[in-house]
Amino acid sequence: MGRVVVGVAVTVAVVTCAVAAVVVGRRVKSRRKWNRVANVLREFEEGCDTTVGRLKQVVDAMAVEMHAGLASEGGSKLKMLLTYVDNLPNGTERGTYYALHLGGTNFRVLRLHLSGQPSLDLEHEVERQPIPPHVMTSTSEDLFDFIASSLKEFIAKEDGSNSNISLERRDLGFTFSFPVKQMSVSSGLLIKWTKGFSIGNVVGRDVAACLQEALARKGLDVRVAALVNDTVGTLALGHYCDPDTVAAIVIGTGTNACYLERIDAIIKCQGLLTTSGRMVVNMEWGNFWSSHLPRTSYDIDLDADSPNPNDQGFEKMISGMYLGDIVRRVILKMSLESDMFGPIFSKLSTPFILRTPLMAAMHEDNSPDLREVARILEDIFEIPDLPLKARKIVVKVCDVVTRRAARLAAAGIVGILKKIGRDGSGGITGGRSRSDMKMKRTVVAIEGGLYSSYTLFREYLREALNEILGADIAKHVILQVTEDGSGIGAALLAASYSS
Repeated sequence: MGRVVVGVAVTVAVVTCAVAAVVVGRRVKSRRKWNRVANVLREFEEGCDTTVGRLKQVVDAMAVEMHAGLASEGGSKLKMLLTYVDNLPNGTERGTYYALHLGGTNFRVLRLHLSGQPSLDLEHEVERQPIPPHVMTSTSEDLFDFIASSLKEFIAKEDGSNSNISLERRDLGFTFSFPVKQMSVSSGLLIKWTKGFSIGNVVGRDVAACLQEALARKGLDVRVAALVNDTVGTLALGHYCDPDTVAAIVIGTGTNACYLERIDAIIKCQGLLTTSGRMVVNMEWGNFWSSHLPRTSYDIDLDADSPNPNDQGFEKMISGMYLGDIVRRVILKMSLESDMFGPIFSKLSTPFILRTPLMAAMHEDNSPDLREVARILEDIFEIPDLPLKARKIVVKVCDVVTRRAARLAAAGIVGILKKIGRDGSGGITGGRSRSDMKMKRTVVAIEGGLYSSYTLFREYLREALNEILGADIAKHVILQVTEDGSGIGAALLAASYSS
């Protein structure tokens, strides 16, 4: 009997030890799994680090590249394109003006009524039209005749009939969101088509002239008074609302910047004269690059997999087109390092499947159980039942990506301010100390959903601006959200250059 008891006790002890070993083993395995995920996160955070010192290096690099781009063609990653816009709207404009915006598979027609008094609530009407797919690959005549016909119908609705629409001269701003070499404020040669357009007999031609000819064919007495891109339109709208506006930033799906530069600082166009002594320069800052930018292996892989490798490096780190995919790549790496997200889901390997608005929704999920994070991960990646701990890690990855993007955008803005002597340092060649400077009120117009709709991005950008400039200088810099620079801004420029 005693032997039986001893045997049972030994068996129980062995089973207990075995169970304990299994439990301990699972705990050790789980701990190792989480440690691997934590290591991926820590390395990513370190790679994205944007200390104030590093941001100031980016500021200096931006200002230097701007200077080089103004000195000679091809002298910088920044194209620093002349726009020939030297007369920005100021609120005294009066009359009715039009704008066309061709930016992709849709285009917009806009009518703007100006009273001669500055107003923050501008009276305007807008219509949107899809471009028929066959027109996008047809001829220049088909494309511009279609646009002109739509404008004719839009004007006819105002007049009530087609009978007298040609009797009154109208001025138009044309926002053309494709690569163009600007020749004057109202003319520019198409460099190449993008966004699904492929009309061979337009490349190398003046797109404003193509539109002007189509308007004449339709019997419209409408003059293309200004050919602009959306960033220049944003500056025009900002300046109309506030004459202290000196620069404009678009930061949405893509990103770009323009600013007012002194004519004598544009060395590559010596002898160019303007009545104002200034000109708007289109930076094309998405292509900015510097060794001081905090680039990670995920950025390198994204660039290599993109349609334009080694191009638009700054844009790929700060704009809405790319932020969601950086987050996806980090989550994929964590999945490969551990089974935290379960089996490797094929959708997690699909580039650009996570759009930045959804990334922002996860980042700003304030629910205790992060239910929005769980919903998006299941909807997009088909990852079910993710534990709360893993959801928190996803939110942290979103935070790291967004914070880096916003802080780098802030450094870019300060780089512009430094170049024009509005950062409190006296400019790129200035030698005066901050105590010698009387800081002017400086307004930067900003457009784009990444800034206007993403609260944490906006807060991180403003925070970095304060850190770089210091509170005493930063309080003089106003970031002013604008809306529809590509439409209203273009119509305002038509008013500025009205005959």
